[in-house]
Amino acid sequence: MAAELFEGHYVWHPAADDRVLASVCVDVRAGRYRYACEALEETRSDFALRAHRSLVLASEAAGTDLVERWLDEEPTPEAALMWARVAVQRALRAADARDGRAEALERIALTACDRAAAATPEDPTPWVAKLAMARLHRLRDPAPQGLLTAPPGPWRLFSHILSLDPWHREGHHRFLSCFFTRYGGSVNAAWDVAAFLSQRAPADSALRLLPLVALVESYNPTQLLADRVWEQPQWRSTALAIYQNWLPAAAGYRFTPVLDLAYLAHALVMAEREFEARAVFTAMGPYASRMPWSAFGDPAEQLSRARRACGLPVPGAA
Repeated sequence: MAAELFEGHYVWHPAADDRVLASVCVDVRAGRYRYACEALEETRSDFALRAHRSLVLASEAAGTDLVERWLDEEPTPEAALMWARVAVQRALRAADARDGRAEALERIALTACDRAAAATPEDPTPWVAKLAMARLHRLRDPAPQGLLTAPPGPWRLFSHILSLDPWHREGHHRFLSCFFTRYGGSVNAAWDVAAFLSQRAPADSALRLLPLVALVESYNPTQLLADRVWEQPQWRSTALAIYQNWLPAAAGYRFTPVLDLAYLAHALVMAEREFEARAVFTAMGPYASRMPWSAFGDPAEQLSRARRACGLPVPGAA
């Protein structure tokens, strides 16, 4: 990953600077899957990249019949994985919209995940896709020792993912989301799980950001001094430790980890550490994500406000 210059506008596309992925997205929108297959085949030994590319491509393909045609014409492991990814997205959207087809779509998604897992038993991605649906039924396996709130959840499924890839980024984020209040959890449980998981991870891991994710998720603007929480010593020290230990490691990623960088930049700005936040924004280049900014208002406005606080240019500035 090499930082690119900000040239006066934000780039919101989730492919960011993964040029292969950005190009393949165009192909998928046009109804072609050949290059999508190649882009995923080269990630078979890179689970982080495989998760990223398959998730972005699924968002492009979910409203079409592309993956069904692909699976019928060339039933490769990549076709099975994409069917799982797309089927899960459809099931979640239907459930969130209270669509009458939600249960049927969920059964299809579970079948698709099982088929993808059977095609590549060493790949955690199909299991992570299945984990995304765990919030629909509030799986209640007992928590391991070490958590103050001992919240039940899909611990067995998560444990299997860890057996395949102990530091799988998306798997950890999917699991944490099961404890968010909007999915039936609680603020204390989410903080507890985030702290437990982040403390297990190496100091230079992106998983150290999980407490910052839980903090944004718990943000309530109606609470007194809600915007000052990030200034508290525990949160300021958390953000600074991530800045010191993870940010240098992020330079070696194959694509810019925009979402993680955004959470770190946001936390540093809120903690009034603009000098460090400036370096994080520089690492992001022109790329932008809607979270965490959208939790506080219009994402473009919130991002520009944060950049201005750091003395950085924003779109439309003279």
